[in-house]
Amino acid sequence: MASSNGISSSEILEWKLGLINDKSCYLTAETFGFKINASGNTLRKKQTWTLVHDNKEEDTIYIRSHLNRFMRGDSKGNVFCDSEEKSEDTQFRIIYKSDGSGKCAFQNKKSTYYFGGIEDNLRCYEKEPTDSEWWIANLALHPQVNVQSVHRKKYAHLSEAGDEIHVDELIPWGKDALITLEYNEGKYAIKTCSDLYLESSGSLVSQTDQTTLFTIEFISGHYSGLALKDHKGHYLTAVGANGLMKSRDKSAKQDRIFAFQDSHPQVFITAHNSKKCSIKQGVDVTANQEEVTDLEVFQVEFDKKDEKWRLRTSENKHWKMIPGQGSGIQANGNNSDPNGLFMLEYLEDGQVAVKAANDKYITAKMNGALTATSDNVDKCERYMFTIMNRPILVLRCEWGFIGFKTPANPQLQCNKSIHDELHLEHTSGLSPHYYIKGCSGKYLSLDSCGNISADSSEPHPFILELVELSKFLIKAPNGSYLKGEQNGIVQATADRSNATKWEF
Repeated sequence: MASSNGISSSEILEWKLGLINDKSCYLTAETFGFKINASGNTLRKKQTWTLVHDNKEEDTIYIRSHLNRFMRGDSKGNVFCDSEEKSEDTQFRIIYKSDGSGKCAFQNKKSTYYFGGIEDNLRCYEKEPTDSEWWIANLALHPQVNVQSVHRKKYAHLSEAGDEIHVDELIPWGKDALITLEYNEGKYAIKTCSDLYLESSGSLVSQTDQTTLFTIEFISGHYSGLALKDHKGHYLTAVGANGLMKSRDKSAKQDRIFAFQDSHPQVFITAHNSKKCSIKQGVDVTANQEEVTDLEVFQVEFDKKDEKWRLRTSENKHWKMIPGQGSGIQANGNNSDPNGLFMLEYLEDGQVAVKAANDKYITAKMNGALTATSDNVDKCERYMFTIMNRPILVLRCEWGFIGFKTPANPQLQCNKSIHDELHLEHTSGLSPHYYIKGCSGKYLSLDSCGNISADSSEPHPFILELVELSKFLIKAPNGSYLKGEQNGIVQATADRSNATKWEF
């Protein structure tokens, strides 16, 4: 069943992560022979593991490799990663170290032995964890998420006053619901869209220290998710009517469990008449508003099955095309209605044409009414989609995160293990362009070879084109698209067919 931001509950029960041993090496599943070792230097595909929760049996998880095989132990202390199905041999229990380091150990439930070792010598043999059985879990999910309280079934967001995080939103809406996780040697800082960090007391501060760093614990059973523990051993929870997020008790009860969910792009849509599409007037979607409120913001969700898009409103309804002569667009659909599927066609100048389920383009009449009646794209079929819930931008591709070459060299690289933040600004009016800043305050620009650096005092226009679930293409001012290579080089030299799909 889908949650309110479009993520199914089954997805929430799986966590992708890297496991780092006491030699600072990642657990790795080789593509040949289902061999495993602990010799990886960075978190890549082979170093990504999935913890699968057992939602019926408490304190039970399964460890799955990128090859879709489960880890198992035997009575002799051997460990393998070749099981296609779950079984008693593949059941593990997670134990957490009590020193506040966030390290965890994996005990095979059948043999009661702990899993560990170095390099190629991995076993499930020790009765008690030694140094080589303690692992640090580094979440492999994209670090920009929506955070839901499993108990309250509500989402965290920056308070209206901007001084706290409240867990009282039924739908994670707007940039204030965007949480960025910053990894720091086995611990995580929780950052708001205002560049402030959550302190264990519930306050927001501008710098990280021990009071802003939390370790994670994976919770299995009927209520599955993550618990976050502060430096004093207290768990984050949501307190009071507004759900103030702060540390409280030393036990991981149900109200201390959170789910991290993918944060979909949210946009406002400007039509050719310079008005924003809105549901302010009721069920009909109409391009007739000047200002942007929640009623003019729509969540853009990629439907993997049909490879088309759905548009969710702040009232948890979806756009749909009403079949018939009028073919109007209304906001009273659900996330399974075939008339709620749309194609987004990016035009050369970065504006978007939207094709409805009847294979007609949506046109905006002069009074703002939207109808799917056009066979061609002309002035009235052009829209500008402006992403508004990514003031902080973290980009990732198959090679790693976007970051800067060195602190002194602002050239972009795409194979970093830890991200550097970018900041996104959008232009006004009918311009589809964005300006992207580095952490230094300088704007991204490109040289004659297409290399990208954050070294400009003047803004340079980029175009972002949504292509998949939380992925876009980046079109540079020279008309070419950004492409990342395994060696870290990022250049604006690609055409649309071979451009990198950047996860954001």
